[in-house]
Amino acid sequence: MPGERGPSIALAITGASGAIYATRTLAALLSRGVHVEVVISDYGRRLLRDELGDQAAVENLTPYLSAKYGSDVGRGRITLHSNRDLGATLASGSHGCSGMVIVPCSMKTLAGVAHGLSRSLVERAADVMLKERRRLVIVPRETPMSLPQLRNMVLCAEAGAMILPAMPAFYQQPKTLDDLADFMAGKILSALGFDHDLCAPWTGRVAGS
Repeated sequence: MPGERGPSIALAITGASGAIYATRTLAALLSRGVHVEVVISDYGRRLLRDELGDQAAVENLTPYLSAKYGSDVGRGRITLHSNRDLGATLASGSHGCSGMVIVPCSMKTLAGVAHGLSRSLVERAADVMLKERRRLVIVPRETPMSLPQLRNMVLCAEAGAMILPAMPAFYQQPKTLDDLADFMAGKILSALGFDHDLCAPWTGRVAGS
């Protein structure tokens, strides 16, 4: 499992709804001692404020995570990259980043990844994951979806990415929004190769039945 001194995981936040999925995933990775390299688009920055409030703004992100998810997030570390910096380490295949998740992933970002545009660090880092045959998890959040959007998902899947839509399940009988976020973060961690206890696996019976 990647650790603080081992390979890092890239986490990108773009301007699709679902900020809680991003922060829960980030907290879960940090709690496991992972070095997380974070890239946030301009609309991703707005998303954090719009959906979670000023306390979750980029400049307050680490204290927000600690206050909400506990001191264990201090086991890992964050490196924050500018989305405009195409000379950042994440833009090179020689950099030891073992995987990446885009959560949530806007349809604009999806299109950029699908067509290899590399207009921003998010898109370039995703392109690096694909060309180096490393794990790339894309968490799209849109409804309904147009045919071009669906085709872009197929293109990404054909290139080697995992498409993991922001579709939480309900068999675990969630009581809060945090329960739904735990489920999605658990799915993302599994896709990145991490063990976790964020959500219970399906056992063949609904809890309490």
